[in-house]
Amino acid sequence: MEFMDSPGGGQAATAVRSIRPAVPGAQGIVTAARPMIPPADPRTAGVRHYEGGQLVWRVQCGDLISRERAVMVFVEDGEVVMVSPPGETARLTSGQLGQLRAALNEAAKLAER
Repeated sequence: MEFMDSPGGGQAATAVRSIRPAVPGAQGIVTAARPMIPPADPRTAGVRHYEGGQLVWRVQCGDLISRERAVMVFVEDGEVVMVSPPGETARLTSGQLGQLRAALNEAAKLAER
């Protein structure tokens, strides 16, 4: 099995890896699989990660007194979950807003499956 590091808390997530059989014509075996995800929007390239086997989008933002924060988006039980920073205030630049919009769009497509 292949492991990939996760930026959130040092947890690892499994990746799909096929094992090639020694016998010609035999089928490969998939050892672990992640859920099917929609094609990546270029705006989410730096914000989409696996944390503990869960696909998570973390969009950097600030709060009202300019401290660095993040808005987190993930899918759970077919629903999109958005977690705001502490204090429930997120100040986003237009670029960060585009990232959040793209993350919500990808999460909505994933939740529909």
